[in-house]
Order: sequence, then C-alpha cells, then structure tokens
Amino acid sequence: MSVVAGAAFALGRPFEGGLLILFSGVFDILDGGVARAKGITTPFGGVLDSVCDRYSDGLMFLGIIAGAVNGKLALPPILGIESWLWAGFALIGSFLVSYTRARAESAGCRKLSVGVAERTERMLILAFGALTGLLSWAIVLIAVFSHITIVQRVLRAKTLLNGPSGPGF
Repeated sequence: MSVVAGAAFALGRPFEGGLLILFSGVFDILDGGVARAKGITTPFGGVLDSVCDRYSDGLMFLGIIAGAVNGKLALPPILGIESWLWAGFALIGSFLVSYTRARAESAGCRKLSVGVAERTERMLILAFGALTGLLSWAIVLIAVFSHITIVQRVLRAKTLLNGPSGPGF
C-alpha cells in the first residue's frame, strides 16, 4: 500500500496518496493485532515490522519529493524553503525518531515512547494534509515535530541512562 501511496504522490495524486496512507494504516494496525491475538508474536516479527515501517515511510516521502521535483505535485514553498526539502527533513526526522528509540533501548532504556510525533501521528498528519490540500504544511509539521521528538527522546534517554545526577554528556 505504501509503495502505491508513494507512486500516487509522485504522479501528482495527493488525495489518492492520502487515502492509501489511511488504508495502509489499517493493515499496519491489524498485522500486529492479529499476531498478538493468535499468540504468535516473535522478536523477529517486531524487527521485521519496524523495517517494513521504515521502508513505508521512506517510499511515501520519496514519492512526495519526486512529485514536487517533477512538477506533478504543486507544493508551494513554506517559510521560503521548497517543499521537497521540507519532505527531506521530514524523512530524516521520521527515520531518526525510530533510530533514537531503538538505540536508546539497546543501551538499556526501557520502552522509550516519549515524544510528540510517533509514527501514527506522523502518518495521520500526512494523510490529513494530502486529503485537505494542505500537504506542504503537513510536511512542515512532520519535519518540525519529528525533530522535537528526537530531542525529547535524547533528553529522556540521557536521564534514564545517566540518572538525574549522572555524569552529563
């Protein structure tokens, strides 16, 4: 679904891309829920799900970048910055939100799900922007909120790993 959503954006069809994001979100929720309900979750299943989510995010943002660069998506600059560049910032932020959590958890933090822009929120903002004609603003929000989430997670990881009176950076 995400491949098709990315293609829709690249072809200048943001409304369809937004619908496909929502549709793919249903499958994303169901796959883990079905596995948990059947009692067949595995650590590898979690890893595979995370990898698929990163591919999904990347393909959607690459579709937006391609559509903006090839002129099929009419995305105005925001704050003097071209929308394709904002999409690049959003893509980097989306990957780093996930990476920051994974790295902190591998260093010993318990489940680190703090922050204002988890994947669900980012995808809902993107779908809403695509469906309402506010895609450029949605991309900016995702870029900004993703990087805020990264900072929130880094600070929380610092507190958890170093303790309140730890050695600092």
